[in-house]
Amino acid sequence: MKSFTHKVAAITGAGSGIGRQLAYLLIGAGAEVALADIDEDGLTQTATRCRSLGGGRVSTARLDVSDRDAVHGWADAVAAEHGRVNLVFNNAGVALASTLEGVSYEDFEWIMNINFWGVVHGTKAFLPHLRASGDGHVINTSSVFGLIAVPGNGTYNATKFAVRGFTEALRQELELSGAPVSATSVHPGGIKTNIARAARYDRSVADLVGDVDASRKRFEKLFITEAETAAKTILDGVRRNARRVLIGPDARVIDLMQRLMPSAYQRVSMAITKRQTR
Repeated sequence: MKSFTHKVAAITGAGSGIGRQLAYLLIGAGAEVALADIDEDGLTQTATRCRSLGGGRVSTARLDVSDRDAVHGWADAVAAEHGRVNLVFNNAGVALASTLEGVSYEDFEWIMNINFWGVVHGTKAFLPHLRASGDGHVINTSSVFGLIAVPGNGTYNATKFAVRGFTEALRQELELSGAPVSATSVHPGGIKTNIARAARYDRSVADLVGDVDASRKRFEKLFITEAETAAKTILDGVRRNARRVLIGPDARVIDLMQRLMPSAYQRVSMAITKRQTR
């Protein structure tokens, strides 16, 4: 897919951050966009800006990606309204800081239902429409924490490792079957979005990182890449039909560290956590 002109793209998490910037860039490239988010105010702002940019049709839907029936219903509605679907960006996600011993099952299920099952729902709901378009692409957002694991983010790691494995297996199956659809796993580093401010923090994590508010501020300082840059990198990856897209210099360093120290990186991660706590 070298051009997005006249393509139809469905985007979850479109009310802010990377999802919003993807919508702006795709509209600017001549695509139609179907935008979804659970945040109706943010979704409206994104849609209004897209319409002011001109270009293709814009549709919106308030959507909880953890709701399988709702996602399948949205996929069918997008195909009916826009006539086809070429791309789905399963971008919606949340964060949870906690220890694995201390996290409640309810919080664990909450993050898994959004970060992992939301990707599964979006992929399976749109795949028939992507196949029917004759030129489709699935873009699933994992994370650098889908490449390495870090203490205090075990639940987030679990979801993002799962997204990576799911997407990489999907890509191989699509190629083996000769499908007119491809798949890309996206691994952002620290992106300037509101995910940290919106994250849930379990009190158990204080045993690892000390003061939770101070930890949140330290974490936000690691967000060094603009959301617009991230969106451009993702779209460049789609044009190249990349299997994996790394976003930001930190992502490239982490990817290299994991390759060079597939197990020993854990000692580095623990040392960083101990130093931050002190």
